[in-house]
Amino acid sequence: MAVRVVVGTQWGDEGKGKYIDMLAEKSDFIVRFSGGNNAGHTIVANGAKYALHLIPSGILHTNKTCIIGNGVVVDPAVLLKEIKDLNDRGVTTDHLLISDRAHVIMPYHIGLDELQENFRTEGNKIGTTKRGIGPCYADKIERSGIRMCDLMEKDEFIKKVKLNLELKNAIIEKVYGGKPYDAQSIIDEYLGYAEQIRKYVADTTSILADAIDQGKDILFEGAQANFLDVDFGTYPYVTSSNPVSGGVCTGSGVGPVYINEVYGVLKAYTSRVGAGPFPTEQDNEVGDTIRELGWEYGTTTGRPRRCGWLDTVMIKYAAKINGLTALAINHVDTIGKLNEIKLCVGYKKDGKVTTVFPASLNELAKCEPVYEVFEPWNEDISNIKSFDELPQNAKIYLNRIEELVGVKIGLIGVGKDREQIIQKL
Repeated sequence: MAVRVVVGTQWGDEGKGKYIDMLAEKSDFIVRFSGGNNAGHTIVANGAKYALHLIPSGILHTNKTCIIGNGVVVDPAVLLKEIKDLNDRGVTTDHLLISDRAHVIMPYHIGLDELQENFRTEGNKIGTTKRGIGPCYADKIERSGIRMCDLMEKDEFIKKVKLNLELKNAIIEKVYGGKPYDAQSIIDEYLGYAEQIRKYVADTTSILADAIDQGKDILFEGAQANFLDVDFGTYPYVTSSNPVSGGVCTGSGVGPVYINEVYGVLKAYTSRVGAGPFPTEQDNEVGDTIRELGWEYGTTTGRPRRCGWLDTVMIKYAAKINGLTALAINHVDTIGKLNEIKLCVGYKKDGKVTTVFPASLNELAKCEPVYEVFEPWNEDISNIKSFDELPQNAKIYLNRIEELVGVKIGLIGVGKDREQIIQKL
């Protein structure tokens, strides 16, 4: 039995979907355990591209069971649109299950998300996607949330919507000057969703427990990444959940003793969207070159990503937090095209060199990266199938990453396609 987890080790956009899709073939169950429709994966199969935000990437494997776990917050409208889009393209969703403990994103969550972000002054904005993710998780912690099992019970759902709106509308009107929500309109809309979703809702915790007892292979697919984690990321520029491997346990109900493989996905450089310190950022011609070579633009917004050198202080920190058993590194083909390659091996702060990633963003902003310089390889490696066939300079660079992070590289991406992966371990 293999229980595998795939997580991001940077600020997201590491290319996790390619590895998740590959590992899904070896799995019986594929599970999303955190986040909402503020993240997702793009999968290319048989020349077709599928953008998934809530539904696990394994949905294209019709002989697998795909689960949206209790740690995910679900917008029913977005979920049903994804289901319809897949069905319209001939992809069945009959093998999809949704945890009855997953929380439901309500219209007032989305409204509050936008009002709160607009209320923040310039320079203090979080950069939220305004899709209601944070307010939904806030209600979960505040114990006023609405779960899938509540949505399935008409009278309970109606009671909770009316009770919640007494407070939400007061906040919306009196604090933010917004327009109140009509309870009956929400009730009618969401009870309609309930009937369409009902067949997918199940006690997925028990289903996963049975799968483990039966020795089934399970893959947990992470959205976002370590440095967007609400506890271990660059707070407050983070998401509202725990996309680290520990989130698997609380987001699915599977105990930690069952997890035996954790893949940490990274790029051979670093990219970031939005505000916050970025020690190895190259706000110059080098960063521009990396952006163009790696096509570092937001999938949805088209917004250019900030780019810089690979930071092994970050990756080592992520390795410890997640208990990584292997690294999966992308864009090895991209980084090899530069005139020279730099690798951050530590931070210089107050005259001393450290390899500890600080919690304080003020401290992080003071950190000056310490670099080692590597020769590029400047050749097409997209068709190489084994580590031994890689150019010597590429092997030197990758071996040094392993040495600094303390985790072996298991998978190496040498191109965009899922076939362009070298299995090293």
